[in-house]
Amino acid sequence: MPFSRSWVEVLVVAATAAVARGAVAQQSELPPAGFGTLRQDQVAVRLTTEKLVVRALPLDEQVIRLLSPDAYRSLHELALSRAGDIAAAARAAGQDSVVLFMVTFFGLLPDVRFNPDQLYVSSQNTFFRPIGVVPLTPRWSEYTVDQRQQAVAIYLFEPGIAVLRPFTLSYGDRSSDVWTGTLRLLDGERTRVLSRAAQQPRLPR
Repeated sequence: MPFSRSWVEVLVVAATAAVARGAVAQQSELPPAGFGTLRQDQVAVRLTTEKLVVRALPLDEQVIRLLSPDAYRSLHELALSRAGDIAAAARAAGQDSVVLFMVTFFGLLPDVRFNPDQLYVSSQNTFFRPIGVVPLTPRWSEYTVDQRQQAVAIYLFEPGIAVLRPFTLSYGDRSSDVWTGTLRLLDGERTRVLSRAAQQPRLPR
């Protein structure tokens, strides 16, 4: 069945907000864009193995709107530009709403193989494996990175991952609960973003 305009619009929202239906209740009003100061590396979850660094960044607007304006614009436009691919991957998995992460595999040694299916998320006592992947770098399907090179993709997960609550990221036998601390950083920045936005002069009607 061909995509309908309304269905694609739903996936565009999912691509830019990454809000799962089951998590709508925990989403508050979006912070205004353009007032954040955080860097991507401050909010991304990192795992390090002997051969790889794995980095995952939620593409939820509640998170990326707290980044610096350039970082926010880059991620927001990236998600929009791949909305069609995301929609197709979600449909193939039988979903019309998804949670998105940008995942990077960075090689520490020459010719390192990675397994994209070994990355998963544990949120609110539920285990989530990726249901789809949208590659962003060439040769992703080779599942190999060279030293100081990276492979990047957007990962799709089923609804249910609450990014404004603690979650655990795992790759193989490595896990990280650093998101618990990152939430405190995000909470503080959200307060500052709202304050900065409130200080902006209102345009006359």
